[in-house]
Amino acid sequence: MQRSLMVDWTTEHAQALERATLVARHRMHEAEIFTDEGLAQLLDRHPDEFLSVSTMGYDSTRNEWREGDRNGLSGAELVEALKRGRLWLNLRRTIDVHPEIAELINGAYDELEQMCPGFQARQRTANLLLSSPNCQVYYHLDSPVNMLWHIRGSKRVWVYPLSEATVSQENVERVISGDTNEDLPYWPDLDNLAQTFDLEPGEIITWAQHTPHRVVNHNSFNVSLSTEHYNKTAVRRVNVHLANQWCRQTFGCPCRSTEIDGLWPMAKITTIRVVRRLRKLRGYEPPKFKFPRTFAVDLDAPNCIRDYQRPPQEAETQEPALSH
Repeated sequence: MQRSLMVDWTTEHAQALERATLVARHRMHEAEIFTDEGLAQLLDRHPDEFLSVSTMGYDSTRNEWREGDRNGLSGAELVEALKRGRLWLNLRRTIDVHPEIAELINGAYDELEQMCPGFQARQRTANLLLSSPNCQVYYHLDSPVNMLWHIRGSKRVWVYPLSEATVSQENVERVISGDTNEDLPYWPDLDNLAQTFDLEPGEIITWAQHTPHRVVNHNSFNVSLSTEHYNKTAVRRVNVHLANQWCRQTFGCPCRSTEIDGLWPMAKITTIRVVRRLRKLRGYEPPKFKFPRTFAVDLDAPNCIRDYQRPPQEAETQEPALSH
């Protein structure tokens, strides 16, 4: 019989899932695929169109996220660059591309569905995050329900309450609608409101949908799996936010309630579904944010980053990385 991927799961864990910030244990980090050799093989097999290569600044109040190219480096060379440099690699769509990771993620989600009455994880996605010592991900929120499964290294996670004191409703709506990327305005005083967690290998952290958070690696090479999913409740929450935004922009209605149950929320959800279908019939495409590629990974360059000499606007563009 296959050993459970979740460790010491309790009733309290089940009650907190998707409702509060939760830290629990898992066994994914024991898989051979997450050794240096296994990661190098994954990188060699992963399609370049689903790979984001990024770097960032040191100041958490200034968003200096940049995208770059792997520059033809092998998987082993990229692992070396990650350990020596200041890089953040995001292997997107790992469930679709790597069966061994799909087995782990689906196995863990299936266990959670069995152990937690009423919990459902639909539209599952997973990104493998490989990051250098002391790297950071800026203050942001995610539209789906998000879980961070830590595999190697250690990192600190700040989790903030979802309130007007930490993020405006308008900014939540902009992230969900795609009017902006997931990054949010940040100032250091917000940390007074945050919970902090130092994640070690074999720990998972998750929180209520749309909870703001940011991450800073400790002085170690880090490996994590970032998974996202939807269910009926999560979809309703997204649709209510979209309906509020559309009603205010279109009619100037003071729609701000984020309640998802009842007649009025169902009316808003129905409205935004109709709007979405009409937009689709008219050929409307939701916005996609793209960042210029401004550097190449180079083992001989400082921090393994060689900046391009050409202007950033002339560089190729790619989808933004999911940052956790």
